[in-house]
This record gives sequence, structure tokens and C-alpha cells, in this order.
Amino acid sequence: MTSLARRRILALAAGALSCATARAESALPRPASLPDAAATAAARGSPLILLASLPGCPYCERIRRSHLLPLAQELPGCVVQIDVGSRSTLVAFDGSVKTHDDVAESLHARFTPTVMFFGPDGRELAERLVGAGIPDFYGGLLEQRLDGARMALARR
Repeated sequence: MTSLARRRILALAAGALSCATARAESALPRPASLPDAAATAAARGSPLILLASLPGCPYCERIRRSHLLPLAQELPGCVVQIDVGSRSTLVAFDGSVKTHDDVAESLHARFTPTVMFFGPDGRELAERLVGAGIPDFYGGLLEQRLDGARMALARR
């Protein structure tokens, strides 16, 4: 094989790898325990921000990349996700071990994306955001709900 052929093959492989990487989904941490995650968030003065996501959901990905990943950098340990349809387990707010799918069902979060705000007792602190909404307004709605959840947390 000539060096030109080798370079072309390497260039094609690098291009394919970059395309695959660009399509890869981002991810937020998936908690082992919702009560522990909510307690950690509350200790930092924040509600637990929980995304109910569905693998392959382009709207979930847009919300994650545009809003929740930056928020997770600002509030480490306070933004997590569960995956609708997943058989992975975690400790639910009631202390039982459930699958992500069962937790989503118990939280009535079957439509994705759904962003919820929880206090350390497992109660929702603000109105949830269901769906992706209008991109121009989503950030403002998220801020409004987060501010409301913070105020509710401070009153407890």
C-alpha cells in the first residue's frame, strides 16, 4: 500500500470517527440514589434538578446540551437524569430500589424531556418543564422554575 493510500484511509477513518463522536449523546450523571442526590443538592442550596430522558430523543439532547450541561457545571452534583425505558436500578425517593423506567412512571414523567425540581424530602418544589418548548423561551422558563424551586427550598 502506498503512503498516499494509507493517508486517505487514515483521513476517512478520522472523518468517520469525528462524525460518530458528533452524533454521540451527551449525558448527565445518573444517580444511584435520588434521596442522596437530593440531599447533596440541598446541602449546596439547590434543588435536585432531574431530567427524565429517553435514549435517542433529539429534544432531550437539545435541552441537555443547551441548558442542563451548563447548569450542571454551575451546580455540580445538582443536575441528574433518569432514562425512561431503562432497566438500570436506583434508590427511589421512597427508599425502594426501582428501575429508571419505574421511577419515571411513579413520577408521572413518561413524556420526554421532562425537567423536575426536588427538595431533600422528595417533594417537587416547582412546576416541571414538560417537552422542549420554544427554544427562544426555554432558558427563561428554566430559570423561572429554578428560582421558584430555590425559594421553596429556602422556606423549608
